[in-house]
Amino acid sequence: MTIRIRTAAALPGAALLAAGLTTPVATAAPGPTAPTTRAGATPHRVLFDNSKAETAGNADWIISTSQPDPLAQNANPTTEKSWTGALSAWGVALQKTGQYSLKTLPAGSTISYGTGAALDLANFDTFVIPEPNIRFSASEKTAIMKFVQNGGGLFLVSDHVNSDRNNDGWDSPKIINDLLTSNGVNNNDPFGFSVDLLNITTDNPRAVNDATDPVLHGPFGTVTGSILRNGTTFTLKPADNPNVKGLVYRTGYSGNTGAFFVTSTFGSGRVAVWGDSSPIDDGTGQSGNTLYNGWDDPAGTDAALALNATAWLSKA
Repeated sequence: MTIRIRTAAALPGAALLAAGLTTPVATAAPGPTAPTTRAGATPHRVLFDNSKAETAGNADWIISTSQPDPLAQNANPTTEKSWTGALSAWGVALQKTGQYSLKTLPAGSTISYGTGAALDLANFDTFVIPEPNIRFSASEKTAIMKFVQNGGGLFLVSDHVNSDRNNDGWDSPKIINDLLTSNGVNNNDPFGFSVDLLNITTDNPRAVNDATDPVLHGPFGTVTGSILRNGTTFTLKPADNPNVKGLVYRTGYSGNTGAFFVTSTFGSGRVAVWGDSSPIDDGTGQSGNTLYNGWDDPAGTDAALALNATAWLSKA
């Protein structure tokens, strides 16, 4: 079981190790089997965000330090160490299929839709926002919502309450809730969920029993559960959006409370949201960060969950 240290209030790593609660992982276990490459097919275009302080503090939520194009670091990646970033396993797994084209929106950029810019959301199928730590501007919120409404896939990753890594007064739960309630397109709970303002220290949430769900049973394998190491959950509101669906739940919860991984739709687009950044951490990244391998943690099937959800959002 792994626990990633979050805030100044968390126990220091030495104390956690002494307590037997966490073990930094240096080598990754084999990931899920990649789907067969589609010869000559147009790749699914995925944009990972790094414009909202995704590397602030101890975070390293990037697929590569080479931005916008990770292929400039290594054009033929084979493992997570081929690219530098705690999300490199995610990026490399997609790249190796030959079915995806990956880019990163670098720090200092503005999220846009319909401007004609090279990294404009209109040029992508899926937009991944891994634990944002800067509030979206009014125009950015509208751009994100229009992107989804018109058929795009949005993958949000939250973290626990008071996880403000850059000390600007905004953490990912507040930022995501703000997106859902003040976006200039639909301010009335358009996705049918809200982020709970919680800090759940540890749990191993389990997947629901649904043999037909394309995220739980997708091209990258079967999802049985996930890990939660200082994260949060979501409250579902099907009266606001009947397509909202909890796929993975905190122990002892079901229905509209305690959902840890959720999918929904808006317009002709799709949405997924995860309650913790620990599951996407592959344990590798830039020097100076303390990272833990949640991606391959045997207590969950996090790689399959991230990759299947990416495929579903991209309409692969």
